[in-house]
Amino acid sequence: MFATLAKPFPDGLQIMWFKRDLRVQDNGALAGAAARGPVLPLYMIEPEYWQQPDASGRQWAFVAESLRELSDALANLGQPLVLRVGEAVPLLQELHADYGIAALHSHEETGNGWTFARDRRVAAWCRAQGIPWQQYRQHGVERGPSTRNGWAARWDKMMAQPGAQTPALTPLGPVFSQAVPEARAIGVAADPCPQRQRGGRSAGLALQQSFLARRAAQYQRAMSSPLSGANACSRLSPHIAYGTLSMREIAQATWARQTALPGAQWRRSLTSFSGRLHWHCHFIQKLEDRPSLEHENMHRAYDGLRPRRPDQARLEAWARGETGLPFVDACMRALTATGWLNFRMRAMLMALASYHLWLDWRTPGLHLARGFTDYEPGIHWPQVQMQSGTTGINTARIYNPAKQGMDQDPQGIFTRRWLPELREIPDRFLQEPWKAPNAGQVLGRAYPFPIIDHLQAAREARQKIWAVRKSPGFREEAAKIVAKHASRKTSRKPRTRKDPAQLSLPFEQPS
Repeated sequence: MFATLAKPFPDGLQIMWFKRDLRVQDNGALAGAAARGPVLPLYMIEPEYWQQPDASGRQWAFVAESLRELSDALANLGQPLVLRVGEAVPLLQELHADYGIAALHSHEETGNGWTFARDRRVAAWCRAQGIPWQQYRQHGVERGPSTRNGWAARWDKMMAQPGAQTPALTPLGPVFSQAVPEARAIGVAADPCPQRQRGGRSAGLALQQSFLARRAAQYQRAMSSPLSGANACSRLSPHIAYGTLSMREIAQATWARQTALPGAQWRRSLTSFSGRLHWHCHFIQKLEDRPSLEHENMHRAYDGLRPRRPDQARLEAWARGETGLPFVDACMRALTATGWLNFRMRAMLMALASYHLWLDWRTPGLHLARGFTDYEPGIHWPQVQMQSGTTGINTARIYNPAKQGMDQDPQGIFTRRWLPELREIPDRFLQEPWKAPNAGQVLGRAYPFPIIDHLQAAREARQKIWAVRKSPGFREEAAKIVAKHASRKTSRKPRTRKDPAQLSLPFEQPS
């Protein structure tokens, strides 16, 4: 169908299918493919995936930038990236008909339900064609029968191993490759995000260097603040999500920096960050072991607790940042403009949607998924459920949004940055503007009245959630969930991490 190769490869080609591993360094799948013969490095841009309700333009923009840099890196190894737009199975069928596929190589992917179904179709096609599909571990997540017993030690062992060597590639000659398409060409809706992080390995390496050299000093103390967190956090989360950097190289660079640094504050901060690297895989393992967590309650006693059809007015006010609760609205508007929030603010947004607004977690969870440039399904959906109180094994965290604003933004700098319409509200009433002497001049005009009484809504939600916990059989099912998904404490003194059981850090990747 396309131009033939410059010279024949009678034994066929090794197809390296890039997915969420957009790098050539420490890429076990690429190294494994190159060890077996000439490699065709392939990225398939699947429009149907990008039209899923958890995908967004900001995510595609990050991926597109990363693909351009990846192609240059592969060209330097001998063979540029081949880009094809379409469905995976027909695209692989075309490559097989034109060149012959000796084997397919990729990293294991714990994605959303769509990618899971797509991979099953690819696996069935490979079996029908007699083509082996070798899938390699990307990080600490284990595929197949797995137990949490000893899981933490196995994570440490894998991260301590040497990274995969970067191979030289055999030039293949002319192979048809499409250009990286514009978002609209693959059905991605317009998604203005003026302060989005840029994709590509070079941007990731620059962040890692600046974090480990300077910014990490304040990580433990400053990561919870909506103001200081944007600088104190590593901001590596989208690069981990799309694999422009490997988990192993970040972990080893962090450990090396810990060893070299004097000072208790630096060591505490990097120990905390190292623990979050471990925690990243701990949560993805939950979705790997139970893919249905994207769609159904972890503890089924919560089925039917909230109406599946959302209150559209409440949902839209929350999504626009117009609930009338200033700190909540400031966080949502910051997310819309930047594609990023620190962990505490993410947790508060989800908890408020679930408890105060009493929305079923699935729809607000999709809105947040689209908003996060660093969206990682394996972290996102278990965390959405945790913040919604449907796991059955976590404490219900019902945030007081006004108190959070006062605690996390005591001078109102963050809130005023994103809510300029409250400029006339005095500082001491900023998080509760309905109490201000001039409330009538601002609320209902420049800024909305609160759509709920957040104190009353919290009381009602707490009663409903705890009533479920008292239901017959609740404890028995919760015990099964703990056995399958909960982390295990270790007697070995951790050298460079905290056990996930000790971490109450919600809702994102190492950041």
